[in-house]
Formats: sequence, C-alpha cells, structure tokens
Amino acid sequence: MALSADESGRLGELLASRSEQVTQRWTEIIAGQLRGRLSQAELVRQVQELHRALVDALSKGAVDLNAEDATELRAVLADFSRGQARQGFSATETATGVFALKEALLTALDNDQSVATLRDYVAFSALVDQMGLFTFETFVRTRESLIADQAEQLLELSTPVVKLWESVVAVPLVGTLDSARAQVVMERLLQTLVDTGSPYAIIDITGVPAVDTQVAQHILKTVVAARLMGADCIISGIRPQIAQTIVALGIEFGDIATKASLADALRHVLRLTGVETSRRQPRREA
Repeated sequence: MALSADESGRLGELLASRSEQVTQRWTEIIAGQLRGRLSQAELVRQVQELHRALVDALSKGAVDLNAEDATELRAVLADFSRGQARQGFSATETATGVFALKEALLTALDNDQSVATLRDYVAFSALVDQMGLFTFETFVRTRESLIADQAEQLLELSTPVVKLWESVVAVPLVGTLDSARAQVVMERLLQTLVDTGSPYAIIDITGVPAVDTQVAQHILKTVVAARLMGADCIISGIRPQIAQTIVALGIEFGDIATKASLADALRHVLRLTGVETSRRQPRREA
C-alpha cells in the first residue's frame, strides 16, 4: 500500500511536529537492541539524520522510497547501512533499527485513534518496510564488498616477494595455492622482477602442505611467465614427501632447477652469478 500525496504531507507534518518525541523513543528502542555497542551521541545523530531526511521526503510529496523526492532519504539510509556494516553490526540489527520507527510513531499516536490517523499509519508502515529492506540490501552489498577487499588484502599479505640478494628475489609460499592466489603470486613476482631488474627468482614451496597436479601447473605457469620477463626460476622446498608425490603423479618440471631448501637454492643462484660461497664449519669444542 503506497502513500498518497495527501497522506505523505500529513505524515510529514506529524513527524515534524512530534520530532522530539519520535526521535527520543526511536533512539531508546535502537539503544536497547545494540546494548551499548554504539555511543549515545552517535546513535542520536544517526536517528536525527534519518528523521530529518524522512520528514523532508514526505514534505516534498514522496509516496514511496523509489520516488524522485526520496533521493536524499535513500542516500542517508545507504550511509547508515554502510556505517553499520563497517562497525560490525548485523544486517538484522540494521534493518530492525529502521523498523523501530513504527513503534516510535505509534507511541506518539497513542492519544489519536481516529480512522484517518490509523489509515495513515498503515500506509506509513509500508514505507518503513521499504526503508528496512533497502537498508538490508545495502548492508549485504557493503559486507560483500568488505569481505572481497579483505580477502584480496590477505592474499597480498600471504604472498610476499622478498629480495634475498642483489639480483635475487624469492617468493615463499605458505598454505594452499589455488587459482586466485596463483594469479596474485604471478602478478607480484612479475612486478617485482620489473621493479628490481632481478634475473633470478626462487619459488619456495616449503610451506605448501601438498603438491598436486593443479598446484604444479600453477607453479609452472609462474615460471614460464617469469622466463618471458627474462628471469630464471629455481624451485626450493622439495621435501621427500613432495618429491614422491611429484614422481607418482608424473609431473615434469623439465629443465627447471629444484632444490631441497631455500638456502640450497640461494647458494645455487649465487654460484651462477659468480659469488663464492662456503658452508660454515661447526665450532669445535675446546
């Protein structure tokens, strides 16, 4: 049931005339739901801003949330939803905070039981339902965006590219190497090769729990991409269990150098670059 232009105007006047009573009760209801997880000052500010935007929309003749005159109201509701999502509140808490306006207005109408007023209230309830659903949908989109951003940040943090020596960079891989992460590994390695001009890259898989055909393919694609950039790759961290798995699966690394540890791979690269290395002899007891 949509509001008529007359109902919209009357409700706008009612909310404006009983502004303090409505916002106070609205704030009390939301505060009870949030149990102190939002400061009173911030909560009051949010409620007053929502109330002002709603009164402004109704006074302009907005009959539903999709009306042109409700543009500012939609913007305020969207800001409210995004703020709730970023502060860790749930979608239900966000939507019920808007639905609480029904009870707040009903409290203000206790002394007015006329048929016209009740009819206006029912029509107004439909508008509040629209507002609640709009905040819920906006909240969900915001949370999905936040989760996607956090996942991307975690991928970047879990895939560092470090400079081990002049002209040598390394990618220490830890955890499962899926398609998304493999793409991040490749992009970060290639960008580092461009930035540093390093001709050698070590891909260390010591922290990869298991190597299957898919993981091997991801590694090989990264090696090929690095070679196209003019860099040779060495794979380190080939433990006995991984070596057996690679043989059992028939995975071929071709002419790619493989080493048991990152230290061995670094020594191999340094020899290729003409740097003399020697193993440190254990200290003898006196």
